[in-house]
Amino acid sequence: MKICVTASSEGLNAPVDSRFGRAPFMVFIDSETGEAESRPNLAATAGHGAGTQAAQAVSRGGAEVLLTANCGPKAFELLRAAEVEVFSIVGGTVSEAYEAWKNDSLTRLENANAASGWSG
Repeated sequence: MKICVTASSEGLNAPVDSRFGRAPFMVFIDSETGEAESRPNLAATAGHGAGTQAAQAVSRGGAEVLLTANCGPKAFELLRAAEVEVFSIVGGTVSEAYEAWKNDSLTRLENANAASGWSG
């Protein structure tokens, strides 16, 4: 299974970024091997629609789980349609967020938790 974490920079030691669509990086982690791949979030500099573009990138990247602090309604609906589960994270590093998910200590979002266009 692939897990995607929004991040401020590359790698497992990167700080988690509280923004979804505007996070500079997305770190994809293979839950079976623990291998991580950092990808620039090309949507981060979009004039508008960053959340929906980021949601499409998460889905295209094969993630089944997204760990992020905030997710707007349009992005959330796209993720839900792609059957990506979204979990809320607060601070820490990508590695810490991933460990919290593995330990089942994160809250699964049932709805968007940010307004459209929210940029933190």
